[in-house]
Amino acid sequence: MPNYSAEVDAVLRALADPTRRAVIERLAKSPAVVSELAAPFAMALPSFLQHLRVLEDARLITSSKHGRVRTVTLRPGGLDVLHLWLGEQRTPAERQADRLGIHLSRATSKES
Repeated sequence: MPNYSAEVDAVLRALADPTRRAVIERLAKSPAVVSELAAPFAMALPSFLQHLRVLEDARLITSSKHGRVRTVTLRPGGLDVLHLWLGEQRTPAERQADRLGIHLSRATSKES
């Protein structure tokens, strides 16, 4: 079993805040400039930038600066570590039930 608990901790910490989850949901649609991302939130820009820093430290987002405009993008594969960890937490009974479901669906399709 791989040991990536620090990465999982960082992602879970980043996603624990509703503002950061909202930013991730917004970025799932398309990249955005910081001012656009900050607009829906009633907080000062420095406070919002701290949220972006947490997301960036957790490797969930990346940003690039062109002139005076900073564009933020969702990092492809950023949530993969969480997906892997959750998969490892599944119980053996769940895995066995999944295998049974696959077997039954294959058997049903062969009979058709």
